Amino acid sequence: MTSDSTPANFTELGLISPLLTRLTELEYRQPTPIQAQAIPSVLAGRDLIAGANTGSGKTATFALPLLQQLFQQQQSEKSSSDKSHKGNFVTGLILVPTRELAKQVADSIKSYAVHFNGVIKTVAVFGGVSANTQMLALRGGTDILVATPGRLLDLISSNAIKLDRVKTLVLDEADRMLSLGFTEELSALLALLPKNKQILLFSATFPETVQALTAELLNDPVEIQVQSADASTLVQRVFTVNKGKKTALLAHLIKQHEWQQALIFVNAKNNCEHLAEKLAKRGIAAEVFHGDKGQGARTRVLEAFKAGEIDVLIATDIAARGLDIEKLPVVINFDLPRSPSDYMHRIGRSGRAGEVGLALSLIDHEDYHHFKVIEKKNKIRLERENVAGFEADEVIPSDVDKPMAKPEGTGKKKRKKKVQVNADIWLRHSDPE
Repeated sequence: MTSDSTPANFTELGLISPLLTRLTELEYRQPTPIQAQAIPSVLAGRDLIAGANTGSGKTATFALPLLQQLFQQQQSEKSSSDKSHKGNFVTGLILVPTRELAKQVADSIKSYAVHFNGVIKTVAVFGGVSANTQMLALRGGTDILVATPGRLLDLISSNAIKLDRVKTLVLDEADRMLSLGFTEELSALLALLPKNKQILLFSATFPETVQALTAELLNDPVEIQVQSADASTLVQRVFTVNKGKKTALLAHLIKQHEWQQALIFVNAKNNCEHLAEKLAKRGIAAEVFHGDKGQGARTRVLEAFKAGEIDVLIATDIAARGLDIEKLPVVINFDLPRSPSDYMHRIGRSGRAGEVGLALSLIDHEDYHHFKVIEKKNKIRLERENVAGFEADEVIPSDVDKPMAKPEGTGKKKRKKKVQVNADIWLRHSDPE
């Protein structure tokens, strides 16, 4: 682990003048702890496992050194008249789990690269929109490609892009990217990458499965875990309520506090629509954001929410990863996330970059056990509170489902076996012949 000392400015990190000028324009006054510790290692070509709170500046942490490496490489090739990089190549590959995050990361990279005068090409590719447009954008290759795995595989099968010259691979939101849902796609992509490459993993959480995989995937990585002081600006609270009163409590809180913006998380697409309808009956207009909406509609809703044109947004966990919504005052867990790690990603949409934020969880009797699991996994303990007029019954209703006992023979041994299976899949494809 590296030290927590933070340089006074970005110049001390060894960044070149076009980037420093842009950071000054963007009013980036001092590196965050994750930037201070990770950027020198990335510039030195080291593999990296970096964990930090959401809102701690992870995108700039990999984008700035990647841009610098590419720019310096281009200058070197220009002076030597080396044109070997021409073709449908990609040099820096950034894989992300959602369409919105792909666009956001690409937009940030383009912003940081303003003073390179267009010599570094950045393209974002993701599903839900025309593949033909993206194929046109990839003509002649690209320096940086930000992609979701599924769409990238489609483009590779159409010969729109090749990965055999990738020099740097970044997995943003790595815990999600290394989960079972993406394993097959990532294994297929790894088979197309060169053996010698720099790998950078960034995430707010690194569960046991990810730790086991990264130990095999990376080459002598620098490991950085930063718990930023900014985390103290996010206040977490838990309100207990009877199940039948949860919607009424939510409406009461929204009206009482007059939040300019509130992001409400539920666990299913249908729940988004149902909750929006219930709030509408209580005089609260809300928009929904989930995977069944077309990409154009998703983009419009998200941009309107970021611009403050929507007060209440009800979303599934596709909004929990990496999205940067400036000065979002409150995040509310109407449904608890199924995965304890997703709790931290959800609440990290508020209290970003030192801004004061609030994370509320509304739990009924059926949620009590699962919230204890969330607390244990994330090493937190929150006081249970009541709101006057919406107090939860002290006696648990007889119809509340009790947590199921673990079947005999399950537990750590089974989890370790699953980890090894996933690691074998990765290893089988990470060093192609």
